[in-house]
Amino acid sequence: MKLAKGYFGRRKNVWTVAKNAVEKALVYAYRDRRQKKRDFRALWIQRINAGARQNGLSYSALMGAIHKSGIELNRKVLADLAMNHPEAFAAVVEKVK
Repeated sequence: MKLAKGYFGRRKNVWTVAKNAVEKALVYAYRDRRQKKRDFRALWIQRINAGARQNGLSYSALMGAIHKSGIELNRKVLADLAMNHPEAFAAVVEKVK
């Protein structure tokens, strides 16, 4: 019942309803901790692709060139560069071209 605190209606004070609501919430929490990682990776890929296309490359061509050149920047860092520091991202793209 402690886990159902803050729920609305019978979900907060009727044992069977609260138990079912809490179990479902825990399932969603478990599932979405993994889903969040997928969502962020997809967001980073979209941002890198947009930055790469502004510099004349596609995402796949850029990532292939980055791996071949030995630059060890992950997608999170590349996406941050593409969004907040486009001149630094352009320098990375020029280095791998």
